[in-house]
Amino acid sequence: MRVLHLLRSEPDGTVEKITDVMSEDNTTTVVSLYEETVDWSALVDQIFENDRVVCWW
Repeated sequence: MRVLHLLRSEPDGTVEKITDVMSEDNTTTVVSLYEETVDWSALVDQIFENDRVVCWW
């Protein structure tokens, strides 16, 4: 399963642990919206290419 994690702010320890656990049996991509210049068009494409999208506040 392909999972995309969208991080709106810097993750705390709990979020990091959860993303690590979710990555064990999956192909995972993490996009940090708080520290990168976001290519919104490419991000929309990534959202539709993945089986699951998890948004972290």
